[in-house]
Amino acid sequence: MRSLNQRPHSVTAIGCLFMVAGLVGLAYHATQFKTLNPFQYDIALVCLVRLLAILGGIFVLLGRNWARLLLLVWLAYHVILSAFHSASALITHSVLLAVVAYFLFRPPASAYFRPALP
Repeated sequence: MRSLNQRPHSVTAIGCLFMVAGLVGLAYHATQFKTLNPFQYDIALVCLVRLLAILGGIFVLLGRNWARLLLLVWLAYHVILSAFHSASALITHSVLLAVVAYFLFRPPASAYFRPALP
């Protein structure tokens, strides 16, 4: 088990940021379900993507290496989606992806995500 003192502040901030973004997005999109209409798969998919952000944030805080990769894939997915919307959204998500990747793969963060020795 890892100690909270070992976790870099940047990893804590990124994990919390993804949990909050996922929770806010999930709360927002969950209100779009309409009981009178047939099941809306697109909204369910959006909610699933938001749940992945929450799970990624939680498991990044727990030091799981796969979670930092999940968060990068999640952000890369948003970069691709942004390409279909506006240049400003594309630039914003691209910069965010670069910043998150930088902080999740710096030596202190990489040491945190390395498996603990028995």
